[in-house]
Amino acid sequence: MTGVDEAPEGDDAADGRLGADAADGGVPAVQHVGRDQYLATVKALADEGFVMCVDLTAVDYLEHPDRLLPEGVAAERFEVVVNLLDLVHRRRTRLRVQVPDADPTVASLFDVHPGTEAMEREVYDMFGIEFEGHPDLTRILMPEDWVGHPLRKDDEVGRIPVQFKEVHA
Repeated sequence: MTGVDEAPEGDDAADGRLGADAADGGVPAVQHVGRDQYLATVKALADEGFVMCVDLTAVDYLEHPDRLLPEGVAAERFEVVVNLLDLVHRRRTRLRVQVPDADPTVASLFDVHPGTEAMEREVYDMFGIEFEGHPDLTRILMPEDWVGHPLRKDDEVGRIPVQFKEVHA
């Protein structure tokens, strides 16, 4: 199911500068896309000129399961957020994809936007969301033998022992 948020005022306003207005046939500033439509939507947007992925990250909504979402969009624990730019027409759009805790997987954007390689690895490392079709989905920030995903809200806080260097007076 897909939903659209209204564009906020300012730079994201639907005035054609940086945002867009779906009523004018443009691309909405924010789109809620289902996991099954995610890759196809990104490919279609790339064909429309959204050739730069400037950010790909995730959010853990463990403590906010009843957050406000557009009608028809079911809240899941995780959300993958992707920001795309159309440099020629000075437009941007944000995709928000709900990802369930029981199956934290989405398609990789690497084939469409190769620059997402490291961003997807960071999301995998920090949140445990897997990107199907990623060429090297391995840890990038944490040690390879690290257990868990530090940015998950249920990850134990402060379990890393602080190591101090010996100070010689």
